[in-house]
Amino acid sequence: MAHFAIYGLGNALVDTEYHISDELLVVLGVEKGVMTLIDEAQLAILEEQLRSRGELKKQASGGSAANSLIAAANFGSKVFYSCKVGNDELGALYLKDLVDSGVATNLDQIRERGKTGRCLVMVTDDAERTMNTFLGITGDLGAHEVDETALKASSMLYIEGYLASSDKARKAAIRAHQIAKEAGIQVALTFSDPAIVTYFKDQVSEIVGDGVDLLFCNEQEAITWSGEESIEGAFTALSNTATQWVCTRGKDGATVFDGMRRFDVPGRVVTPVDTNGAGDMFAGAFLYGLSNDWGFEKSARFGVHTSGYLITQYGPRAELASHAILLEEFEATC
Repeated sequence: MAHFAIYGLGNALVDTEYHISDELLVVLGVEKGVMTLIDEAQLAILEEQLRSRGELKKQASGGSAANSLIAAANFGSKVFYSCKVGNDELGALYLKDLVDSGVATNLDQIRERGKTGRCLVMVTDDAERTMNTFLGITGDLGAHEVDETALKASSMLYIEGYLASSDKARKAAIRAHQIAKEAGIQVALTFSDPAIVTYFKDQVSEIVGDGVDLLFCNEQEAITWSGEESIEGAFTALSNTATQWVCTRGKDGATVFDGMRRFDVPGRVVTPVDTNGAGDMFAGAFLYGLSNDWGFEKSARFGVHTSGYLITQYGPRAELASHAILLEEFEATC
């Protein structure tokens, strides 16, 4: 078994992205700026409306942890991703995307009968993304999807916060956390979305357990999770959850804490088009940096550099060829 820098566990969703107006969001009755779970019937109705009244921009495999691991792999890290897709056309597309990016996965084994999860991503003129998600078969992600051999051959476990919304997936995350802790492997968790911290806080707490080694969040998630009124108060409280933490701050960059020192990294000045996947790209670049012993400050600067580039285009991930260019650009500034 090869050694992996990162072992990821998360949802497998095919993203379909549309550019729409704020007015259409209101008409559709969709809450702006967060992820909302929907069933298959709601998916069909919403997609019909988006096809006729929105502008289709992109379709690609997605999921919070998947986007981060694909980015890390494209920069050069060895990674493994455990997830669940159906034996349908979208499931085949998802597997191909992982393989093309060099991500090792459990999906090269037999895929179960079922429908691959979908996420309808709606991007408004202010570049903010709103997501409605049909989990499909990924909602049945369970402990048997955890590849214990691959996990024990990894330096870090990376858990997606969206798993808190499913009873089976949450149990899988808790089991993976337990295996990693017993094996002395670092455990990282991303909150993934403000809605997860708002509506599934108790379930996220079950995954956190007695704490994680590294936490990824944004400002809104940090404040909601901590119950503090200010971001500075939230920063102090985050250390009760994680030994080390990373907080992305949009145009203001990021604040990171390596367990001893805090670093404030300024943002990159760009004109945003689509913020979908920005936090995922940041995490992937940051984890690549850590796996190469860059330290928190340099890794955070790389995260800002790459996520700043991503939001100037549509889609949750950068094209494969752009990763080498981004890495070369960044190293030239160091």
